[in-house]
Amino acid sequence: MVIDSQTDMAVVGQATDGTAAVRLVNSVGCDVVLMDVRMPELDGIEATRQILAAADATERTPPRIVMLTTYDLDEYLLTAISAGASGFLLENPPPQDLLAAIRTVHSGDAVIAPSATRRLLDHVASGVPVVTDPRLGCLTERETEVLGLIAQGLSNAEISAQLYLSETTVKTHVRHLLAKLRLRDRVQAVVFAYESGLARSRSTP
Repeated sequence: MVIDSQTDMAVVGQATDGTAAVRLVNSVGCDVVLMDVRMPELDGIEATRQILAAADATERTPPRIVMLTTYDLDEYLLTAISAGASGFLLENPPPQDLLAAIRTVHSGDAVIAPSATRRLLDHVASGVPVVTDPRLGCLTERETEVLGLIAQGLSNAEISAQLYLSETTVKTHVRHLLAKLRLRDRVQAVVFAYESGLARSRSTP
């Protein structure tokens, strides 16, 4: 397997259905899970919810979960993000893309198949409320500014250049705002920014 060929990765287990996947992850522990959306007994999205809930209940560091699907459909993308997944890829991606995705989510960031990213933003932007979410009040002015730029799709390096801050400082702001808002990664931060009213769709007046 391509994963085992990497010096910084190792496969610690495989499961053939969602129920077995939950048991396996809870027993052996791991940093990253590649989860098929469609599996017998328990689908990948519900398995993701159960794995993350178990980690929260025992105060363990939750694994980063990348959903794999042959179906590039909004319903899977949105429910996967809602369930707490850190990535959403179409099945059988090129090996280099899969390895890059694993490393990306392991570092604390998120990955979404390019074909799905625009639809995700369009969906959350279309439902933006008029009233600002009160949770924004826990952020500092700078953290709010960084969150807005994340919602625009800027990387840490791009935010660093725009705000004249070091990239290390930007990473610190990102880490703090994710912790304050209890969000897992940048994808959830983008969704929150639109749903809270901080960000607006470009088509919105």
